[in-house]
Amino acid sequence: MLNGKKIIVVLPAYNAEETLESTFGEIPLEIIDDVILVDDHSTDKTAELSQRLNIETIVHPQNRGYGANQKTCYHRALEKGADIVVMLHPDYQYTPKLLAALVSMVAYGVYDAALGSRILGKGALAGGMPLYKYAANRLLTFVQNVLISQKFSEYHTGYRAFSREALRAVPFEKNSDDFIFDNEIIAQMVFRGVRIGEISCPTLYAEQCSSINFQRSVKYGLGVLAVSCKFFLQKRCGWRFALFEGS
Repeated sequence: MLNGKKIIVVLPAYNAEETLESTFGEIPLEIIDDVILVDDHSTDKTAELSQRLNIETIVHPQNRGYGANQKTCYHRALEKGADIVVMLHPDYQYTPKLLAALVSMVAYGVYDAALGSRILGKGALAGGMPLYKYAANRLLTFVQNVLISQKFSEYHTGYRAFSREALRAVPFEKNSDDFIFDNEIIAQMVFRGVRIGEISCPTLYAEQCSSINFQRSVKYGLGVLAVSCKFFLQKRCGWRFALFEGS
């Protein structure tokens, strides 16, 4: 716990056998109450390794997608009474050593959610982020900030902490089962007035780290623009989209 808050780390995993142990080994378990791994029907031995590490392990009987994986993660963490849920990729791209810093922003009530940004500072390119992904990140983030009226350094990080109240405030079950889930949940939280902070987080792009290819990156980018346009149209023009309705 931190400041009396129950903290659960969730690991949305797919073929993370090579990096899971390194990731788990750096999680500061002295402040973390529980760790949950959801294996999205990996073809390697991610689930078996997770169980050997005594991590609570949930296995999807078929591959459902990155967004669906997060839905299972968040539902299970909330079921277990988490006050703060941290989403950490088990591919060792984001350092678990910053968990305490990320969580403290929420645990002490400064923010309702926090993002570990690869763009603040100079860590992205130095950590091996491909130049085309860096350029796309900067362009998409600029457009999104204009449409959503925010000043985030990026919307695309896979390192996030949410308060229980922030997760329950948004209808994340309506979101995509694919990668665009990450963007949708941020847009939903901004729409609902959730306070979101950022910290600088170095990143590591290595061969064993997960990454989507160019074709899927283009699809993701178009999806991001669609989410931001829906936000703008509902906030400014009175249009209605299921993404921002209900809770």
